[in-house]
Amino acid sequence: MSDPLAFITPDWPVPPNVHAAFSLRLGGVSEAPFDSLNVGVHVGDDLAHVSENRHRIEAALALPAPPGWLTQVHGTNVLDADPDVDAAPEGADAVVLRHPGAVAVIQVADCLPVLLAAAHGRAVAAAHAGWRGLAAGVLEATVERLAEPAGSLMAWLGPAIGPAHFEVGDDVRAAFTQQDPGAAEAFAPNARGRWQCDLVQLAHRRLRALGVRQVYGGRWCTFADPTRFFSYRREGRCGRMGAFVWLT
Repeated sequence: MSDPLAFITPDWPVPPNVHAAFSLRLGGVSEAPFDSLNVGVHVGDDLAHVSENRHRIEAALALPAPPGWLTQVHGTNVLDADPDVDAAPEGADAVVLRHPGAVAVIQVADCLPVLLAAAHGRAVAAAHAGWRGLAAGVLEATVERLAEPAGSLMAWLGPAIGPAHFEVGDDVRAAFTQQDPGAAEAFAPNARGRWQCDLVQLAHRRLRALGVRQVYGGRWCTFADPTRFFSYRREGRCGRMGAFVWLT
């Protein structure tokens, strides 16, 4: 018997018409090393398996439409999914929704997924915030495209690699501290002369600087929990999970 589909439901005080979920790796049809609920088409998995996994998620969440899967490039391009806006750029790492009928999704396997919602319930967004995207300003670009008062926004941080397992070099630390010297607090030196990086803390700093004070989640480490989460840093070749947000 296969595992049932399982999700993390964000615990944040959004209006009832705002819906969100994070898919775990259980309940799909993909075979190792993508076992089993892989949603990524770019990782080498059988595409028929990925399609079936995506359909299972759509049915389990009763999504109003198929999600808008992005070609993520660790950049700062933001897709505005309103129907009167042009199609996505060649690659995009965030999406903004203001109307029911569309579903935003971000794929991750260690990078930090960040969901955003306006308090009035008429605008949401999803951003792919690995260290490159965070340093380049993907959260700033997403909040700017939302065009809502920052104080009215809520953010939910999904599962990502935790600081105990995310070792980086001086270049990564410099990418943040050159912009924000206080970001040094998110880097702890290790015995190998490198740094343990706290993505969640870096995201908190960025959001706080933007004026986003209501921040939730951020307590799961993908590397430390192989039963529930894919982790690129742990496995190398693996599947992807999805962070979904939509309006009704």
